[in-house]
Amino acid sequence: MQILRPAAERGIVRAGWLDSRHGFSFGRYYDPQWMGFGPLRVINEDRVAAGAGFPPHGHANMEILSYVLEGALAHRDDNGGEGVLRAGEWQWMSAGHGIEHSEYNASAEAPVHFLQIWIQPDRVNAAPAHAQRAFDAQARRGRWATFASPDGADGSLPIRQQAWVRGVRLGADETVALALQPSRRYWLQVVQGAVSVDGRALSAGDAIGYAEEAGTLHIGGAGEDVAELLAFDLPS
Repeated sequence: MQILRPAAERGIVRAGWLDSRHGFSFGRYYDPQWMGFGPLRVINEDRVAAGAGFPPHGHANMEILSYVLEGALAHRDDNGGEGVLRAGEWQWMSAGHGIEHSEYNASAEAPVHFLQIWIQPDRVNAAPAHAQRAFDAQARRGRWATFASPDGADGSLPIRQQAWVRGVRLGADETVALALQPSRRYWLQVVQGAVSVDGRALSAGDAIGYAEEAGTLHIGGAGEDVAELLAFDLPS
């Protein structure tokens, strides 16, 4: 089974300080056909105006990943976690049995552009946790690099789910492969640029999901600019 999620069909939420695109139902955007993909529950692409942000609010039993694409994002939670994420950095916050946090644009002058990703955990009511990592963009040029994994291998963020989040950057002449196992689900999200996935053209914001599929995907850069792609390897 293959599921295409074009960027233009995502949910849109706008406020004076926020422009957000929702791949799955979230907040004021609800579509019963798009409630998630396996344990992958949220992929929001957010742009937050200078000096604005999300005031303190609570979460429980969710693995929350934030990836800053441009600008800087300030985080603070009531479990002692705080920091500023800059472009290229990832943050993991495991809400566990309950946590309250805030996210604000760390700049008073420039907007911040980031992805917020929620993955349902494989356990409930664990202790909240937080970590932040910077990843070298060149280390994933033309090859996969791991951002998050169940055991935090190779410096990745240690999420509480049997899931892996990987990324790759591809120029027009670069290709990678992705092996599919029928017992797993896979979600590919184009972050920037354009790619070709087994001959299917995808652009920034587009996504495609695979379930109960076997074989190997062949993925290549398909534009003048370097493309960036995320791959979520998920339990069924």
